[in-house]
Amino acid sequence: MTDGEKTADGEAVFRHDVTVELVRSSAHDADVLFAARVSTLGEQSLDELQKDPERSRGLINYLMRDRHGTPFEHNSMTFFVSAPIFVFREFQRHRVGFSYNEESGRYRELRPVFYVPGADRMLVQRGRPGKYEFSEGSAEQHRLVAKTMEASYAQAYAAYREMLDAGIAREVARAVLPVGLFSSMYVTCNARSLMAFLSLRTKDDRATVPSFPQREIEMVAERMEALWAGKMPLTHAAFNANGRVGP
Repeated sequence: MTDGEKTADGEAVFRHDVTVELVRSSAHDADVLFAARVSTLGEQSLDELQKDPERSRGLINYLMRDRHGTPFEHNSMTFFVSAPIFVFREFQRHRVGFSYNEESGRYRELRPVFYVPGADRMLVQRGRPGKYEFSEGSAEQHRLVAKTMEASYAQAYAAYREMLDAGIAREVARAVLPVGLFSSMYVTCNARSLMAFLSLRTKDDRATVPSFPQREIEMVAERMEALWAGKMPLTHAAFNANGRVGP
């Protein structure tokens, strides 16, 4: 939920989706070409870079294939992300090339927006770590998840509000809130750091190294990838063509 959305009289909102917006960017395939060609040709004009599109495509593919990574760092993208807190705790394990600023429960009253899995979310997990398999789950299991989560969220938020109304500091009262609560943050990264993130947080048949992300962070990653692909299509194509391994 963005700042423009409201909850009526503290009524809980239950969401099964996430929000990802590209709010600011300086990211183009030409950024990769400038950086790579300076090592052999010195400074070049944009016209020179655009003279031979196939050569440019080939250079980007070569850099990706042979893992010459630094040319992919000369760009920047800032995303606004709204997702459950447990997604952010996984997301913020990615530290190299990422900057984060998240909303604070110390300084603002947290809104009652909570995550409940959608009907298409696989619920049943079998196997050992690294070898998990998932199945859909029965209609009864889906009803149980929704009913139990919603009741737990309502109870937790009522306790939070009771403490706030009694004058308890926000930073103390927030301790009762669950990780299914939605939070929001700005995250800034470059193409190289984003590719490292995507290689781990998406499942794709083109990947040389398989990944098994939790579905909720994969939802965020998929939206980030689509926005990035629109800005740097040659780089994105080379990432896919070379096994989705970050350079």
